[in-house]
Amino acid sequence: MFMRRRGAPLLAAAATTAVVAGTAGAVHHYQQKRYERQDAEQQAAYEQAYQQGAAAAEQQASPVTPESGIDLAELTQLAELHDDGVLTDEEFASAKAKLIG
Repeated sequence: MFMRRRGAPLLAAAATTAVVAGTAGAVHHYQQKRYERQDAEQQAAYEQAYQQGAAAAEQQASPVTPESGIDLAELTQLAELHDDGVLTDEEFASAKAKLIG
């Protein structure tokens, strides 16, 4: 009659389980780091878009540019009058020069 060793298969099963559990833990850690990096990149993109939107809104809020004192609304109105044919090229150039200074 053959005697089977019961300890060896149990030890092999325990070793296999340890390897599988270790691999699963390493994969989980890698995926978690990857998701954190993706979240950080997405957050940075949102922050950049917010900053650009805030800067654009700030520019639109003030029609007078502080460095030159030009009233953009009045300049736009002159351009519309010129486009509609109310002002000639000379009149538009003169009014624009007067406005810009």
